[in-house]
This record gives sequence, C-alpha cells and structure tokens, in this order.
Amino acid sequence: MKKFNVNGVCNPNKHYMVDISEKIARITEMIDHEDYFTINRARQYGKSTTLALLEQSLGDKYTVVRISFEGYGDMVFSDQGIFIVEFIRDIADRLSRQGTSDEVIAEWTAPCIPVSFKSLSRKITNLCETTEKPVILMIDEVDKTSNNQLFLDFLSMLRSKYLERAVSGESTFRSVILAGVYDIKNIKLKLRADEQRSFNSPWNIAASFNVDMSFSPDEIITMLTAYECDHQTGMDTAEISNEIYSCTSGYPYLVSNICRLIDEQFGRDWTVSGVHRAIGEILREKTPLFENIIKILEDYSGLNAIMKAILLSGDTILYNIENRYIDLGVTFGLFKRDTRNVEFYNTIFETRIYNYMISMTDHKRILFGDNKYVESGRLNMEQVLKKFQELMRSEYRSSDGAFIEKQGRLLFLCFLKPIINGTGHYAVEAETRDNTRMDIQVFYGGEEYIIELKIWHGDKMNEAARDQLYEYLDNRHQGKGYLVSFCFNKDKQYTAEWTKIGDKDIFEIVV
Repeated sequence: MKKFNVNGVCNPNKHYMVDISEKIARITEMIDHEDYFTINRARQYGKSTTLALLEQSLGDKYTVVRISFEGYGDMVFSDQGIFIVEFIRDIADRLSRQGTSDEVIAEWTAPCIPVSFKSLSRKITNLCETTEKPVILMIDEVDKTSNNQLFLDFLSMLRSKYLERAVSGESTFRSVILAGVYDIKNIKLKLRADEQRSFNSPWNIAASFNVDMSFSPDEIITMLTAYECDHQTGMDTAEISNEIYSCTSGYPYLVSNICRLIDEQFGRDWTVSGVHRAIGEILREKTPLFENIIKILEDYSGLNAIMKAILLSGDTILYNIENRYIDLGVTFGLFKRDTRNVEFYNTIFETRIYNYMISMTDHKRILFGDNKYVESGRLNMEQVLKKFQELMRSEYRSSDGAFIEKQGRLLFLCFLKPIINGTGHYAVEAETRDNTRMDIQVFYGGEEYIIELKIWHGDKMNEAARDQLYEYLDNRHQGKGYLVSFCFNKDKQYTAEWTKIGDKDIFEIVV
C-alpha cells in the first residue's frame, strides 16, 4: 500500500504523488532545445524528485547522468584534483547503470593527465562523441560547495564548452541542469563580502527557468484522487485540495505532510477541520525546514527587519528584487515571487515566524491569571476577548498610544497563543494585513473563529470594518465573528457587546 512521503525522493510506485507530468513536459522542452539552466527553489521543494522523474522520462532518448554534490564534503571542494577525481567516479557510476559500454567507461575513467579542468573538458568531449545518445548532465544540491572559487571555475569550463559548441560544433553535454536553493546566476548572495568584489558569474548562458514548481489545487486533486481510489473515505477532493492550497500556496513538502498526518495520525479525517488539525501539528513540529527558517531570521537582520515591519506594524513594502534581503526572502521560499508588494509565501510560514517573534517578546505583563477559556472542549472566544480587554485596561492603560498601535497585534497574539497552544492554532489573512486592520483565523477543537483587529478611526470606519468582517464571515461560512478595536481617545469607553449585522452575530470590544 502506498503512503505519503516527506523524506527524500518520492517514488510513484511507493508513494502518493501529485501528477507533475505537465511540469516534466515543459522541462523536457527546454532540454530538447539544448538549454542549460538552474532549478533553484527553497528547501524541500521537490527538486530531487523532479530530477528523478526527468531521468526516467528521458532515458529512451538521452544518456542521463544524474549526480549530487550532497555527499561531497569540504575535502572534495578543497582541491581541484580531488574534485575532478570524484566527479569522474560519479559520472562513471551513473554511466554503468545506463548500460554504457565498458570501452566508453574505461576511456572516461582513464587517468586525467594533467589533473585540470582543461583535461576534464577534453574527457567530456570524448565522452559525448562516443556515447550512442546525447548526454544530459544533472547535478543536484549544486550549491553545497565550500570552496566557491573552485565551483565557479568548474562552471566556467562548462560555459566555455557551451559557447564553443555554438561556434565550432564541439561535442559537449546536450543540456546541463543544476538544482539547488540558490540561482547560480545569483550565487553572489551566498558569497562572503570579500569574495563578492571579484565575483563574475560564469552562468550567464543559462536559460530562464519559469516552470512553476508549486502544486496547484488541480494538481493536488490528482494525489487525493489516487488515495481515495484506494481507501474510499468519501472525502470531497476539491474542497480538501482548495483548503490545503489556501494554507500552503502549494509548497510541496507542506502539501504532502498535511496529507501524511491526516492519513497516519488523525484517523483519516479528510475534512477542513482535519486539514487544520494537521496544520496545528506541523506548527508544533521541530523540523529541519522550520529550524532553517529560524536560522535565516537570526543570520540576516535586514530580512528579519522586513518581516517585523510587515507582521507587527502592518507596513506595505514594495517588491524590489534588487533589495538583497527581499531577494533572499524569495530565494529561501519565505516570500512570493513577482508580486506588487512583499507577501509571505503561505500562512504556515507566516504563523511560524509570528510564533518565533512571540517567543522573543518580553511582554511579561501579558500573563494574566488562571482563567478558564475552554468549556467542554470548545473555546469561549467571548471570554478570551473580555480577559484581553481587562489586561489592556489594567496593564497598558498608561502606555504610549504609538507603542500600542505598533505592538497591539503582537500583544494580542502573545495573549492568545498560550490559550490555544497544543490544541489549536491561528493564521493571519494576508489580504487584510495593513496598518488599519487584520483578520485572524483561530482553529480550535474542530471549530473556526474569525477575529478582526483594527485601529479606531471613528464611527464611519467602524461600520465599514463590521461590513468587511461580515463579508469575510460569509465567505468562510461562519455565523459569528469578533472585532477588537484599538482606540486611543482619552474618553473612550471599554465596551464589550454583541451586535447583529444581517444574519451574523459580532462580538466587539474596545481596548
């Protein structure tokens, strides 16, 4: 029986997989056009699986040599000779699996004299002239290099052969595909400051790689349909696919992990509630992916500052890929590509980063009594908001208004998180995050709660906020909503009351 896989390369014979045949076809077109290119995407984005499927699909037409720099280690990249020997051995191993003749492999593995990239270049020419089918080179984890200059020299050799092929017809690899987190054209992002002064990209020959590697809702359905054929759970595949996509933006690892958790840990609860139970578990997991995100935040203060401006202050930051930190955010998969303003890739990453910022916050006054907010497994959101109002009135009444306007959202999330921690989770609706309002979805005990936080700007704006909340509740098929108004008028009243807007009940507090 197949299962969902989140560790390593996926195998269609063993694992439930999204049908990415359309993506494979588009990449194959680039190979048929003899393009050299880089597949650069964030960690756990399906790069290795894509290369493996490409290798299978191209085998009848090409000699495909797929290697990885994953296990090379620092020693291999410390010396040109060691690197060349290891590279030749890896290629020979893959050629033997392709059924290449012993004569061709023997010639390829003959000593490289002198041991240099120029000699390696001649070997590549001989190999490509003697194999029966054109040779495709794929290198995975290509940016796992410790000596960047050696790597750049290697790329320069491949570039020279590519250019010479166009001039004199010299034999070389028909296509070269490099896969890694960094785009090799922009590998200067990874170099140290002293190295960047002498940087000159040797990979300006590469074609642009514009294939969308994320999973669309229609693609996610193909995996769910295959699962449903085996298990007949009665799930609504379209509804579940759309819900998974809305929370992940199709990030491959997250899509598969949600499905894995529902299948293995949550009793095959293929409902919207089951999806959010799985997301809650993912937000609590300590995984290499999330550990890497936190490391990125701690290593790049400029990127951290951009995230704080968006998340805590509601600032709008224009998308400019020339900004090094925005470019890094895109490279690491934290920001979406080519948007008008900087946007987080998905709500799961955003919530995890919020949680990190909450953990680094020193709002000691936020701890508030031993009150009970859960009754018979259900979260009493009215009680939660009343206690938050009481906290703000007693502990932050004399605080500077500018401080509360900037920190109010963080204060609320700091208050909310311990209450729902371990059982529920929250997510911020990206389209409503600005300097006047923000919608928060809270998922607890199989139920959803919609809360809007806003800055008070008079009765007219308050009515507009209620109307906006009504539309959002209607979209999410919810009958109740909650409104938190941060008001800085000296004569404000700390009200807490239910109102009726159309067919929706809205509980509003003023703090």
